[in-house]
This record gives sequence, C-alpha cells and structure tokens, in this order.
Amino acid sequence: MEEAIKKADVLVEALPYIKKFHKKTIVIKYGGSILGEEKIRKEVLEDIVFLNFIGLRPVLVHGGGPHISERMRASGKKTEFVDGMRVTDEETLKLVEEELQVLNDLIVQEITELGSKAIGLNGKDKIIHVEKKEAKIDLGLVGHITEIDGQIIAEELKKDKVVVVLPMGRGKDKLTYNVNADEAAASIAAELGAEKLVLLTNVKGIMRNPDDPHSFLSTLTIEEAKGLVENGVIQQGMVPKVEACIQALNNGVKKTHIIDARTPHGLLLEIFTDQGIGTEIAK
Repeated sequence: MEEAIKKADVLVEALPYIKKFHKKTIVIKYGGSILGEEKIRKEVLEDIVFLNFIGLRPVLVHGGGPHISERMRASGKKTEFVDGMRVTDEETLKLVEEELQVLNDLIVQEITELGSKAIGLNGKDKIIHVEKKEAKIDLGLVGHITEIDGQIIAEELKKDKVVVVLPMGRGKDKLTYNVNADEAAASIAAELGAEKLVLLTNVKGIMRNPDDPHSFLSTLTIEEAKGLVENGVIQQGMVPKVEACIQALNNGVKKTHIIDARTPHGLLLEIFTDQGIGTEIAK
C-alpha cells in the first residue's frame, strides 16, 4: 500500500508540470556513445513516448559520433577533429550521412514499436540551411547554421508525431554539409519557440570541479555559465553543449537542461519533478 501511495504522490507532483507543458514543444538532443547502448536508448525513447502520450510535442535531434568513427575505422579512413569538429571531405560526408540515416531509421522504428507515431526528417531537406563553417584550418563540408525552416517539423508535431531529425544541412551552393548536432538542436528549439531544450549526455551535468562529485551545479544563469567557460571550469565536449544552451536561451527558448541519459528515466525526472536531476541553465 505504501508503495502505491508513493507512486500516487509522484503523479500528483508531476500534475502541475503536465498541465504547464501540455502541447508545448520540447527539443531533445541525444548522441554520442550513449546512443549505441541499447538499454539506455530504450529507456530514453520510452520517456519520449511518455511525453508524447501526455500531450507534449517532442523533437529528437540525434548525433552519431562513435558510430561514424567506427564506420570510418572499418573503411580504413582516418578521423580528424579540430576543436571538436570532424574534418569532412566528400567521402567522409557520404559515410556520415549513411550512418546517421541508419540511426534515424532505427530510432523511428523503436519509437513506433513503443506505440507512438514517429517520422524521421533529414535536415538537408529544406529544414537546416547552412554556410560553410570558417575555422583556423579548412574543415571541408562542415556547415554553420544560418536559418531553420521549422514549418515541416511544426506540421508533423501537430499530427502528434515524434519528429526525429538527422543533423545535416544544405548550402546555397546546393552542397550537403555536416552539422554539429548540439547547434542543430539549439537552432531548431529557437525556431519552434520550444519550452525546453534538453541535452542528453553521459555525465551528471556541470561540475565546478570535475573530480569532486559534491561540486555539482544544479542551476546556472547565462552569465554564470559564460564565466565558467571563460575560466576553464567547463572544458572540452561540455563547451559546445553550454554554448548551445546559451544560444537557445538568447533566442527565446524558456529553459535548457544538461542531464545524464544513464539515469533511468532521467528525462521525466528533470521535466516533471521539483528537484530535477541535471544542470538547468536559464535566463
């Protein structure tokens, strides 16, 4: 009986959030090594299906870094990164797009098996518009997002579908470009006027000291987050995630979250409980 009452308490705690976010768009970015772990992926997709069934409008933007690197190793092609961005020639781009498409199809299939309607969209198909990204060395076919056309996504969301976006872009030169998935998720969230942008990762969130588990930061303002980046507290792969959150907030997204996808049902805990589990960055 006590266990049943606890479950009811959880549902009651969630009710104000369910009411608040009904018919609101939430953009979720999911990638990296955690995308390849079947158990974690299944729990994340269960959470997304739950969001869909209770009336939220989830958009999932996925990367696929480790899958792509593995595919390139298998084909004997060297992977080169500059400031976290993959140098992309035509052959690499073909491998990247093929691998992302395999992942996109898999995610759509698994969401459908869990009971929701889902559709996979390739960003290069009139959604993500880019120009060639400038960097200290030529990155090849890597794009910087100039514009998002959110109409196709919005139309599919109105049909109560979970939209799964593959982050590729198209330039005015008609070429296809590789796009950073964090940047794509932030830009899509801004264009859709999303209530939240949630970045799923494989760490608890932001730490003031990565070696001290007690230095976890549950809430940050934009200015505090910028300061931690400038002072080198936030480093490496966390920097583009924080920058994506700041970009989204500056362009109208209400709140952003960085959470650990390995926490069972972490997405639901972050959205529907008072405490949350990750780092929230807000204006």
